[in-house]
Amino acid sequence: MKHNLKIIFILVAIFFMSQVIGLVIVSQYIDYEKTQETGEIVANELPFDIERPPLEESSSFWYIIAAILMGTVLLLIIVRFRKIRIWKAWYFLSVFITLTIAFAAFIHQSLAIVLAMVVGYFKIFRPKILIHNFTELFIYGGLAAIFVPIMNIFSALMLLILISIYDMYAVWKSKHMVKLAKFTTETNVFAGLSVPYNKSTGKIEKIASTKLGVKTSKVKNAILGGGDIGFPLIFAGVVMKGLMLNNTVLIGFLKTLIIPFFTTIALYLLFIKGDKNKFYPAMPFLTAGCLSGYGVIILINYIV
Repeated sequence: MKHNLKIIFILVAIFFMSQVIGLVIVSQYIDYEKTQETGEIVANELPFDIERPPLEESSSFWYIIAAILMGTVLLLIIVRFRKIRIWKAWYFLSVFITLTIAFAAFIHQSLAIVLAMVVGYFKIFRPKILIHNFTELFIYGGLAAIFVPIMNIFSALMLLILISIYDMYAVWKSKHMVKLAKFTTETNVFAGLSVPYNKSTGKIEKIASTKLGVKTSKVKNAILGGGDIGFPLIFAGVVMKGLMLNNTVLIGFLKTLIIPFFTTIALYLLFIKGDKNKFYPAMPFLTAGCLSGYGVIILINYIV
């Protein structure tokens, strides 16, 4: 057996929970009454008048791809010069904004911003595995609430395809994604899920260097990148948005859950089949899961 099944189960379970919670958050930012009245998706405003990018739905994926590439370049510069404080400040701001949006789906925005600041602080500056994974359950829902209303199926599909190609190139060819993953895990500030392995079954070895101002240690974790959580969620959110036009809120939500079910299976198979201590681009597998789930939804709609 190539991996510890208990660790795999925990990781994929948290992944599935993040998808479900994320879809709930996205659903809270859709005005269903106005959507039914107008026949078009009407999105609720984000807290504190945060503006969504004013983009065309069919081409919005280019904006996201460009933002990812620019962010990657900036992070590579940070890694090159070991500017850890800048990385922490940048990531804290991102976490703070997305958590505020996510929490505001359930509580008043004034409470949401305070809660986001508190848990964001502990996530970045007092990192513990429990608080880290807890926040990961909500961060991508907040991110999806920004982008789902400005995307359609075509742009969501193109985003999955392009990100999958980029993921394969970044991990297998240029390997800069591996470099970024090692840097962010070394600093204990990274986007994604992390579940500790025991020493004999570790998947990714994390070495904390004294150059980073922390004690030298050796820890092995199973790690899933944040993009691997966020992009399938955005796709599922866009599918759910479309389903709400011809289904009740509950039926549309339940149908959409087929996609997280298939992506979770794809992730499970990746961990089962993959070798330990080796990096894999997860997005091609998760994209296959997304498309399989979407195909089942189309089939169900056709039959019903």
